[in-house]
Amino acid sequence: MELAEQIFNIQSEEDFNQAALQVFQYQAKNIAVYKQYLDILKVDINHIQHYRQIPFMPIQFFKTQEIITSGLEAEITFSSSGTTGMVSSQHLVADKKWYERSFQLAFEQFYGDVKDMAILALLPSYLERTGSSLIYMVDDLIYRSEQAESGYFLYNHDELYDRLMELQEKGIKTVLFGVTYALLDFVEQFKISFPELIVMETGGMKGKRKEMIREELHDILSQGFGVSKIHSEYGMTELLSQGYSNGDGHFFTPNWMKVLIRDTNDPLTLIDHKKTGAINVIDLANYHSCSFIATQDLGKYHDDGSFEILGRFDNSDIRGCNLLVQ
Repeated sequence: MELAEQIFNIQSEEDFNQAALQVFQYQAKNIAVYKQYLDILKVDINHIQHYRQIPFMPIQFFKTQEIITSGLEAEITFSSSGTTGMVSSQHLVADKKWYERSFQLAFEQFYGDVKDMAILALLPSYLERTGSSLIYMVDDLIYRSEQAESGYFLYNHDELYDRLMELQEKGIKTVLFGVTYALLDFVEQFKISFPELIVMETGGMKGKRKEMIREELHDILSQGFGVSKIHSEYGMTELLSQGYSNGDGHFFTPNWMKVLIRDTNDPLTLIDHKKTGAINVIDLANYHSCSFIATQDLGKYHDDGSFEILGRFDNSDIRGCNLLVQ
């Protein structure tokens, strides 16, 4: 079976382990930055027998290095927003079809066939810059939606309100993707009751508002939209897959993506589930960049296979991850 088919048809822990080991062997030999990192750590790649033994590359490398299969060029480059003066992450994507396949299958796994639903997007800060992987995904979902009402909204909240009311009246399944501060702006202006609406909060205050805890934020949004819960998406520039939460802050991943928890004081050591630590992500869709990433998110893994995000820590708190970051 072709590796792409193998990755997107994972059905078991054994399937995942086999695919992860294949991807690791490929990247250890063909991704120059990752190969160098493994050499510095003195890793014998032939001794890796399980995905939990695979070293995870610090996410900061996406800010300072070109991470792509040797000999390939990027079809598209995604970049993080970052704040003024910060270096943005750059994700060089050699094959857009891998990304499209990943987000299409994941969205369908959690929410069903996109052609049967309206996709609305309130993502002003993402639309106002270039290089957003989220906009690329939402563009595709809107394109493949067969509902004429699908589309983007910037600051035209009146129009969004009218569109939501229209979709509710027609009984069309609707998903509203929204950056956090824009959703809050909307519910301060309008209060609706649309219990069937799926509100997909994508994160991001970006200095627009004071940060608030998830429970407080979701309570305000739930009341404003008249829904029982707020959904969330866990994604980032450096990943080609997303996790989704259906309302309690616990994220689930598609079958080709997995989250592990590492010790914040020893970045090469994984810790038991249920303990709080730093999040490592395996995203096998990152075939031509790096599938094994040590993020700056703090989190906890749960017995049901979900994980939650408990915060972030800055560069000064990352110990032992400064190799190659120059």
